[in-house]
Amino acid sequence: MFGIGTLPDLLRLVVVPVLAWTAWRDIRTRRVPNVVWYPLAALGLALLAWELFGHLPVETVFDRLYLIRVGVSVFFVVPLSYLFWRLGGFGGADAKALMVFAILLPTFPSYTVGELVFPLADPTRLGVFSMTVLTNTVIVGLAYPLLLAVRNLAAGEFEFPLSFVGRRVPVSSLSTAHGRLFESPDGITRNGLDLDALRMYLRWRGLSLSDVRANPEALRNPESIGETFDPTDGAVHRATTDGGTEADLGTSADTVEDADTDFDDPWGAAEFLDEIEGSAYGTTPEKLRGGLELVTAREAVWISPGIPFIVPMFVGLVVALIYGDILFGVLRALGIV
Repeated sequence: MFGIGTLPDLLRLVVVPVLAWTAWRDIRTRRVPNVVWYPLAALGLALLAWELFGHLPVETVFDRLYLIRVGVSVFFVVPLSYLFWRLGGFGGADAKALMVFAILLPTFPSYTVGELVFPLADPTRLGVFSMTVLTNTVIVGLAYPLLLAVRNLAAGEFEFPLSFVGRRVPVSSLSTAHGRLFESPDGITRNGLDLDALRMYLRWRGLSLSDVRANPEALRNPESIGETFDPTDGAVHRATTDGGTEADLGTSADTVEDADTDFDDPWGAAEFLDEIEGSAYGTTPEKLRGGLELVTAREAVWISPGIPFIVPMFVGLVVALIYGDILFGVLRALGIV
């Protein structure tokens, strides 16, 4: 039986199933629709107004503490999230999720179930719950390289240090894989071709990955490019196949197979990037050509799969609601705080 202190704390629990759904969707598609965040932000603003009304006029130390904590959450965590996004540390959805937490969960909620009061641990000295969600998220995320290394070891693909940051996969699986190539024709790289950009190129040409692997000599010739198609944004769920359509290869297979391979624009990479809107995730013609050469010459490649930040964020939120702040708990156990 619940004995919840405030109705706002109960309403805040709606964020749990919503974030669970966004984490699942982020794993499957690496895409989270913006519309998810607007209702949560509106709810957060409404609950903030509700609670602020109860702390005005500011007469007690508890009123002042509440205002300080809300101020830190809204005026520090929100700009920090935006800054991390601008610097490339967060994805757009990750930053929006943390901004929503800053508004919806500025202070520690409290829930009573029987004789248990959640979160089980005492609040941090600062008492800003959105900061606790962030620190928990970072700690949970740090476990990912270890899990990745264990997975690679179990698969017999362990290679230090690659196994802590990447995984080796069959080239045929790249049609539905997320992340970026961890290799180029010159060797290991941290700035390989984004797999969404690869799918964009294939859809633009109306080809499947198997088409390209079956006849790279012909398709490398830019004259083999006939009708082009909507490249979409490269997301896995945008089309049923990597190429999106069974297109006529035109001149590619029959008329250019024995042609000169010294082309001004191999694979039509520059033409592709000039024709589409946007930058294809920062892809350059050279990077696209290198990725295509790699996937047509190898049977397996290392990719940097990354992990959607919303996934450890969901785990960090659940841990925060049940236990509290992991870092603060460790420091307290060590007698540091």
